[in-house]
Formats: sequence, structure tokens, C-alpha cells
Amino acid sequence: MTKLYIVVPCYNEEEVLPITSKRLAEKLTELTERGVISPESRVLMVDDGSRDATWRLITELHERDARFCGAKLSRNRGHQNALLAGLMTAKTRCDCAVSMDADLQDDVDAVDEMLARFEEGCDVVYGVRSARETDTAFKRSTAQWFYKLINAMGGELVYDHADYRLLSRRALEALSEYGEANLFLRGIVPMMGYKSAKVEYRRGERAAGESKYPLKKMLAFAWEGITSLTARPITLMMWLGAAMAALAALVCVVLAVLDELEAAGAIICALAFFSGVNLFGTGLVGQYVGKTYMESKHRPRYFIEEIVE
Repeated sequence: MTKLYIVVPCYNEEEVLPITSKRLAEKLTELTERGVISPESRVLMVDDGSRDATWRLITELHERDARFCGAKLSRNRGHQNALLAGLMTAKTRCDCAVSMDADLQDDVDAVDEMLARFEEGCDVVYGVRSARETDTAFKRSTAQWFYKLINAMGGELVYDHADYRLLSRRALEALSEYGEANLFLRGIVPMMGYKSAKVEYRRGERAAGESKYPLKKMLAFAWEGITSLTARPITLMMWLGAAMAALAALVCVVLAVLDELEAAGAIICALAFFSGVNLFGTGLVGQYVGKTYMESKHRPRYFIEEIVE
């Protein structure tokens, strides 16, 4: 039977953990009784440097139910690093791992179909949202823009997929080969190229607590994704700069022909515009230089302070 690990990154989730743990325990029991997964299957909760009682709740869960285990990071390292820490901890302990958020917005019942696709030979199974009724119109439109932009820039994102997915042990081993510090798992996993499938599910409301991804963090995450996956924005800036230079030359020629070259206002506006483009391009290149600098240091992405299992 399949030994499954469900990996759940947690950051200040004391309000929702009692609800999440109850639902996940029920799912493990159901799958075990049906003979789908091994009794040795586990839920691995990763505390990403929480400031509340999250770690205490995880250790208490473990004491009550051995199927729950936990890994405590030494400090807050962000969702992607916490998720990676959990997956790498589970890598040698399971046949496959399912990653999901602690808020129960991801439908736990979709795990059944993910396991079915795994048994059919898929190394990666993506949980894909069937609808976005719970999102605001702004969030729906920006999400669509984000996926289209990343793919246009050369990424391979699966539309309406976040970090709810199943990875086989072979896929986990492949994921461990990616050593970049600027981590964007949604873009990295499709790069592996293993046989994959999609499972649709309805995303619900958060069970309790507050979202850990306000607009500011979502925008930062989107920017991280774009600049981590591809260097195409630099190429686009190069062509934009060439186009702006050509346009500036054309404007100068037209003004000279019309004997309006002394139109200081028009020239000042043009200079201001082109200066802005130049500064933006310089800043964009600087972002990539900064990321290259951070990658060159080869700093550890996380440290696990304690494990209960």
C-alpha cells in the first residue's frame, strides 16, 4: 500500500489547526480503512517560525495521535521554503507526498483522486481550481493576468493551480536537485517533465483565522515568480529601449521638418519619459543582479530546529 505524507506549512495558524487536524485525521482514517494508503501514512506540519501557539498545538497533536508529526523551522523563512522543508523531510519517508495549506480551502477529498492518478503512474498530480466564486472580481482578474504573464514570459505554470499537488518520491528526489535560493515551486515542478495529471476541486472559504497573503504579499510573490523563472523581462526592456530610441529620433526629425525643434516643452516631456524608461530598465536589471548575488552565496534556505515524529 502507498505510504502517504500530507505536508502542511503553518504560520500563525493556532485558530485553524484544531479544525484542520480533525479533518485530516478523518481523511487518513478513511483512506486507511479502504486500503488505499498504508497505516504508516502521516500528516507532517511545518511550523514556519510562528509567533503564536502553532508549535505547541502541533506537539500536542503528535502526543495524542502518532499519525501527526511536525518540523519546526528555526525562524520564519516564508511559505515556499517552509513547504520545501516539509517535502524534503518527507522525501525519504514516503512513497508520495501531498502538499496543501492549513486553512482547509483546498478540498481534502481531492486527495482520493490524486492517489488514483498516482497509482496509474503519474509522478505529479496538480490540484486545479474548478471555479473562483469565493474570490473578488479584482483577485480573479489579477490571477488570470498573472498566469498569462508568467507563461508569456517563458514559464510553464498550470492555470488555476497553487501549491496543492501530489509528488511521487521520484519527483521529490528531482525537486531536491533544484538549488536556487529564489524559490517558486509552481514554476519549478512543471520543469521536471514527469508524467502528470490534473484533478479539479472547488476551493472553499478559509476555515478560521486570517489570510497570510494580503495584496502586498501577493504582488511580491508574483514578482518573485516572474524574476525567478525567466530572464525574458530583461530582453523585453532591451527591445523597449531600442523602440524608444527610434521613436525619439523620429520625433526629432519631425520637429525639425516642421521647424518646431525649439519646442522645449515637447522635448522636456520626451526626455522625462525616456528617463523613466531608462530608470525602470536599470532597476529591472538590478533586480536580476541582486538575485544572482544572493544565489552565488549558496546560503541554506532553512534550518529545522526540531522534529517530532
